[in-house]
Amino acid sequence: MKHLKHIYALLIGLTVLLSACDDTLDDVAREIETIAPDVSVAMPGNLLNPTVTEETFEVKNITTGRRATYASRADLELKAGLYDITYNARVTYTDTLGQTASARLQAYAPSVQVSAANRKIDLNAYTTADSDDFIISEVFFTGTLRPNANQYYGDDYIKIYNNTDHVLYADGLTLLESKFLTTEKYNYSPNVIDTHFTVQAIYTIPGSGHEHPVQPGEELWIVDTGIDHRVANANSFDCSTADFEWYDISTKPTHLDIDSPTVPNLDKWYCYTLSFFLLHNRGFRAWALARIPVGKENFLANYNYKYNYIIITEAGTYPMSQQAYRVPNQWIVDAVNCSVEAKWAWNVTAPALDHGWSYCGTMDKDKTRYFHSVRRKMLYLKDGRPVLKDTNNSSDDFNPYCIPSEIERQGTAIDINGTPCTTRTWDGVVPRN
Repeated sequence: MKHLKHIYALLIGLTVLLSACDDTLDDVAREIETIAPDVSVAMPGNLLNPTVTEETFEVKNITTGRRATYASRADLELKAGLYDITYNARVTYTDTLGQTASARLQAYAPSVQVSAANRKIDLNAYTTADSDDFIISEVFFTGTLRPNANQYYGDDYIKIYNNTDHVLYADGLTLLESKFLTTEKYNYSPNVIDTHFTVQAIYTIPGSGHEHPVQPGEELWIVDTGIDHRVANANSFDCSTADFEWYDISTKPTHLDIDSPTVPNLDKWYCYTLSFFLLHNRGFRAWALARIPVGKENFLANYNYKYNYIIITEAGTYPMSQQAYRVPNQWIVDAVNCSVEAKWAWNVTAPALDHGWSYCGTMDKDKTRYFHSVRRKMLYLKDGRPVLKDTNNSSDDFNPYCIPSEIERQGTAIDINGTPCTTRTWDGVVPRN
């Protein structure tokens, strides 16, 4: 009888345990349940009778880092979690002449919480230009270090690339640097970010229209100072064969720029500095390329931007008023935001231009950032030329924290000790065979 009681008690315990396991399994099942989100995409208000002809949804699970692409909203199935969602589409619409036209749309929604209780995903689409012009392929803003550990200035540069399958002319292409920092966000009034890019430096490639052809797969190298910097800094490299340099006539005798005898100057439209212009060496700004359809005098007279904002500190509140220049977003052909994770506050461009950012280093004043650049990713080789990634999302389009292409090409120093570079890559990651 005692044995029967023990068996009976054991059976009851097993029943309770199995019941508890069933409850746990139910909880797990609910956690991994596939959810079909209710997706709503708001079309731009200026498109008449838009019809989606093709669309894709790219989702990134922020927790796991996993990515997936879906061909339509009907195919979209997600597990519960936190997602970054990018929408790309082609639409046809009726233009102002009553004819059928087409456009490319994008939308981006960061940190979207998806769950069984929260299936709704609302996206606001905007038109974005197809890339049929130059793109920024590299920004080297960090600079190098002298052997004595002092920072060296003047060897920063930007490269622009012909990612198309036909000749492009660089005449009139304009290089821009943002006025606003990606590490400081204020409520600027009036707020023009959805329509304009606010800039503090404007330099244009001279030419009448067909003086500077660039073949598919070729790039232009635009430098700060077009000299052999190894003369002044053994850890730097030679910029005397660059395509263009930005040169400033300084009003400060103690801070004079150097005008290279071998590298042509860009046409300076405007720059905030009274001495000479340098790329922000921690990368806290955005850089862009533009085709400005008006002349210099017209632009400087009619595209100034006066704005107000308030700085709030422990010492008090301070109303501020400043001015810069504003470039209409439709004139921008490419843009890249940069920052660092520890300081990033916002992108200083509209999402239509760039809804991501790249970096060198992980924190403000990161001493490891020197001798590094951001380089655009290569998708594949086509007839021997690299085809680079361009989705208007610098987080996805650029390889961060790379050995600069010129350091690779010239085999110069990769660190303060003068260690020579012995590798070559297409994009800072993919090795050249």
